[in-house]
Amino acid sequence: MDSLTQIALGSAVTVAVMGRRTAVWKAALWGAVAGTLPDLDAFIDHGNAILNMTRHRAESHSLLYVTLAAPLLAWGVSRLHGEPVLFRRWWLALWLALFTHPLLDAMTVYGTQLLQPFSDYPFAVGSIFIIDPLYTVPLIVGVVAALRLKSQRGQRWNAAGLVLSTLYLGWSFGAQQQATQVARASLAEQGIAASGLLVTPAPFNTLLWRLVATTPTQYLEGHHSLLDDSPQIRWSAHDRGAALMDRHGHEPSVARIAAFSHGFYRLSESSGRLFVTDLRMGQEPVYTFHFDLGPPAALAARQHAPTLESKRPDLATALPWLWQRMWGKAVPAPH
Repeated sequence: MDSLTQIALGSAVTVAVMGRRTAVWKAALWGAVAGTLPDLDAFIDHGNAILNMTRHRAESHSLLYVTLAAPLLAWGVSRLHGEPVLFRRWWLALWLALFTHPLLDAMTVYGTQLLQPFSDYPFAVGSIFIIDPLYTVPLIVGVVAALRLKSQRGQRWNAAGLVLSTLYLGWSFGAQQQATQVARASLAEQGIAASGLLVTPAPFNTLLWRLVATTPTQYLEGHHSLLDDSPQIRWSAHDRGAALMDRHGHEPSVARIAAFSHGFYRLSESSGRLFVTDLRMGQEPVYTFHFDLGPPAALAARQHAPTLESKRPDLATALPWLWQRMWGKAVPAPH
């Protein structure tokens, strides 16, 4: 999730656990710090754009490592504020703030390596977009109320924010399952034998869902709003670059994206250069993680470091489409 959400979650969790045992501002401050710490790995340069992408949310998001870090952080905080008798309570509070960070990240589609160092498998439920105000706002309201009221009433507001955000997260998973059923039924009805199916929310909401189905040679993209009058999905088909995969799929950069994206990727060639694209984040034809691998000959010789060629949608057309399509209006996607 985005940094603001993780700060709000860390603060809300720590305020709830510490209660009135310490000043609310202390709990909120250190919860925010704990909620931020795992994402500092984004500042590490691993050598090229693909490594930087796939090594984000790795060791710093390991459930084991954040558990080991929690007592060290709690020891420092409790002594900094002259509260050694509260060490165990700080330990619990900061452990939960650290622990919930990767768990929440795993609910997005990006990929979070929860089991490092034993496994680099990227967990990605994909039921919530990286920025979703309906999840974040209750947390912020609860923490602000706890800071301003500084009473049991403020604690209740904070608890209510945590409950509402958690219920919304549960709703997102249920909505994803509903959209998944519709997508599978549509594929079967149209005789499409898909080897993979991705169902993830469009930006900022959990009403409109982006669907990506893969075959050995193509990927198909469609959208379904829970408010659509008809469950019929209009799929658009696109080439995955099967021939290029056969020739270059063994190359480390390509193989790394293939594994990290759980197979939702494509290879393309343009102007004598090879490109690999993660199909999970973005929307045809604009994708967040689109990498230039250089000339194919240079790829084999390791002569070109992959570079990120990220593209951004035209907000003037994308946002109006998103708003209308979210409410069930059958408007074509911008291209």
